[in-house]
Amino acid sequence: MTPLHPSHQSPPSLTCRVLLLLDVQVCMVSSPKEGGVPSSETVYRNIEHILDRARSAKQPPRIIHIRNSGESGDPDTPNSPGWQLVFPTLEHEFVMDKLKNNAFAGTRLAELIPRDAELIVVGMQSDYCVRATCSAALGRGNTVILIKEAHATYDRIEVWNGGMVTIARDVESEIEAELEEAGVNLLCMSDVPHLFSDR
Repeated sequence: MTPLHPSHQSPPSLTCRVLLLLDVQVCMVSSPKEGGVPSSETVYRNIEHILDRARSAKQPPRIIHIRNSGESGDPDTPNSPGWQLVFPTLEHEFVMDKLKNNAFAGTRLAELIPRDAELIVVGMQSDYCVRATCSAALGRGNTVILIKEAHATYDRIEVWNGGMVTIARDVESEIEAELEEAGVNLLCMSDVPHLFSDR
């Protein structure tokens, strides 16, 4: 695992706000023809806007970039072009590699996110890493916010149902409903201007 960056910083104080960017990597956000998610253009633009807002906030949140490391031959094989983060990180931001859907599993993420922190989640994939990480954060006691149209996934082939395809947008909506029922707060892109201010 890649060590925390920057390693010299201590964990955040209690009652903080964290922006967690899950697997915002080249292989996911490239054009659909090159293997990216169907909504790659929209989700790229929206995540970029959220990240810009976070960085320019009067009291910026702690920003953590999570990078998935796939197996040999996967689009996100470590050190491959597809594995790279889409947005260059700033010196004070953190980068952490993971091997599992749940970003807390097998990483030191919990050291950076107090149990009473408000966690704002964006990234990939809605039905894997987003779902698993949001669920784990709820289980820890975090307040979790998921931004609509700032997370995405691929079309789902229902192998058990004759190969029927559920389009990505419907999968994303299913996950939003599931996570909202579990206690995640869903916000829209129109809420972003107020996301990192006192609420």
